[in-house]
Amino acid sequence: MKIGVTQIVLGKLSLDDTLNLCQEAGYECVELVFQPGKDLDPAMNEGELREVAQRCRKAGVSIASVIAGLGERGNLLSLKPAEREAHKRSLIRSLEIGNRLGVNGTLLHPGQLTVEGTYEAAWDGLSGILQEVVPIAQKNGVVICLENVWNKFLLSPREMKEFVDAIRSPWLGVYLDTANMMAYGFPEHWIRGLGVRIKKVHLKDFKRAEHRFVNLMDGDTDWATVIRELRNAGYTDSLVHEIGGDRQVQIEMAKRMRKIVAL
Repeated sequence: MKIGVTQIVLGKLSLDDTLNLCQEAGYECVELVFQPGKDLDPAMNEGELREVAQRCRKAGVSIASVIAGLGERGNLLSLKPAEREAHKRSLIRSLEIGNRLGVNGTLLHPGQLTVEGTYEAAWDGLSGILQEVVPIAQKNGVVICLENVWNKFLLSPREMKEFVDAIRSPWLGVYLDTANMMAYGFPEHWIRGLGVRIKKVHLKDFKRAEHRFVNLMDGDTDWATVIRELRNAGYTDSLVHEIGGDRQVQIEMAKRMRKIVAL
């Protein structure tokens, strides 16, 4: 399993600066974020995207996954069609960019559950959109990786399993965040319950008594068990951390990730 970092936590760091950090810290892969106004813009053409891939290869850093946003983010859990469509467009663009970069997965944060409507309506709405988009994922050769996030939705591994299985497509999987369930559950349960459905992994840590995210190995995560269960599930893809902090923190997180993988 390769260790890496997501640009989600690197602020305005450019691609070149991100790759420089990866080289200094020893990260083997990176999750790229494409947003309007960044040097990585979702409107990049094919030639520009090929150049991005070449720059990563030249730096010796593989691209673990991608995320793209097209201005208005939208919300796939909203009852409003315009909000669902806005997020759907970003998801499709993420798949297209992933294809051009030769990446096998894209992160999907589905949005926030709102008080309007019902849980079932949000479930059916998200399911319907993903049924529409999985053929596009297949065409691009990029798996949609649905993350467990703090959005009041899909709160157990059983729910996540049932939701993913109902789509009946190998082009939808799970992007497991190892800490996003720790306020109310255990990452071990999620890994055992989801198994091969896990296509990507975000590493975070959480201290339950203080109800807050902390640096890797400073929280309550049983890392030896988490790594063992991922191996038992046959997971061999990237481990990408999502811990904020300055350059020294990022370098330290790489050191800790190497310790975690060695468990």
